[in-house]
Amino acid sequence: MARKLALGMAAALTIGVAIGATAAFSAPPAPVSVIDPTTGHRIVKVDDRPGNYALYFNYNAFTPDGGRMVYLTPEGIRTAHVGDWTTKLVLKEKIDRLLFVAHRSPTAYYTTKPAGATEADEPYTVWAVNLDTGKRRKIADMPNGRIESINADDTLLSGNRELSPPPPAIAAQGRRDPKTGSPNYAGTDAAGRPLSFADAKEKWMGERLHAAVPMEIFTIDTATGARKSVHQATDWLNHVQFSPTDPTLLMFCHEGPWHEVDRIWTIRTDGSALTKIHQRTMQAEIAGHEFWSPDGSTIWYDLQAPKGAMPWLASYDVKTGARRWYKVEANQTSVHFNIAPDGKIFGADGNGTNKYMSLLVPKPDERPEAKTTLDRDKLIATGTLVTEHVVDMARQDYTLEPNLHFTPDGQWLVYRANVDGSPAIYAAEIARAK
Repeated sequence: MARKLALGMAAALTIGVAIGATAAFSAPPAPVSVIDPTTGHRIVKVDDRPGNYALYFNYNAFTPDGGRMVYLTPEGIRTAHVGDWTTKLVLKEKIDRLLFVAHRSPTAYYTTKPAGATEADEPYTVWAVNLDTGKRRKIADMPNGRIESINADDTLLSGNRELSPPPPAIAAQGRRDPKTGSPNYAGTDAAGRPLSFADAKEKWMGERLHAAVPMEIFTIDTATGARKSVHQATDWLNHVQFSPTDPTLLMFCHEGPWHEVDRIWTIRTDGSALTKIHQRTMQAEIAGHEFWSPDGSTIWYDLQAPKGAMPWLASYDVKTGARRWYKVEANQTSVHFNIAPDGKIFGADGNGTNKYMSLLVPKPDERPEAKTTLDRDKLIATGTLVTEHVVDMARQDYTLEPNLHFTPDGQWLVYRANVDGSPAIYAAEIARAK
């Protein structure tokens, strides 16, 4: 079925190009859509320009009014109009990284490197561009590191940086391919045999963790460019995420092989209230790929207790400490999960064994025993997830992560896939085609 979809998309694209060629000086044709024959949902190929890049699953890609999505191509920053998925180049510039969109204004943040810089060069400059006017503004020059988040009132950026360089071999393998967004992990086992992508990644992450490189989490004032250190450690600090509603609350992770780290933490921007979010209780237990609920009340994460045998979509209420775990079945496992704007359903982007983009509807445990358990309010509440497949991803090579996003209106799933042979950005309509 997926092959039919790919062929149908290719044929439709060919027809679209032919029609566009006969209409000189007319507007370009709308993006081509097809109906996934396996799931019945409409899929739009938004952009397949070589070198296209869509944002990581927990980075905001949408303007405050919900009307546009930002993404990157080699020519610069483009926006896609949510719904009809027509696109527009808003900033023509050589960009190092597209970061995210602000919460309160139609402003995208991005970084550039000096002319002639190579992939290995660390210094960069942080910019903001108004998506309506195209006017850009310099925020700050940075010696190294990554900007990863913007706070709820758009006054602070935050990220992480190394205070001394990691060993050269470790640094080189961790760099991302600018065309795919994924590192090209490679390595051999003790017998000299090539490792799989997943095993090479795990090996590299272990080496990076044990190098104990001094790092810090920092903030940058978006008005003045002033930089402030928030937290320093020799732990591998990564995935810094501001609460979407509390402008002084940060979540971050200790990166590395998940079974070797206490992964999920929160901290205030003044460096206070360092809090570990999940405490493991068994050997081989792992947790990660954490993300905020849209209302900022809850941290959600992928929990496996133990790894591979008992997966859960787990949550922690940052105010009350209450926890809820939804059981994830084998056909629901995914690289990443995400949550709809109304907080009522989840999205799952599949993985190498479960090749579907799906919606997951949570169902709390309503058994009488669950409602009358002794000290129930102090215990973990559980539940299950009901699946609806949206996209057949049978042809996806999951070394490219789909990084699904819900659109702000809750009507579409946006993701990146190589189901047609090369990376492209797609939008799948959540309502089934009539």
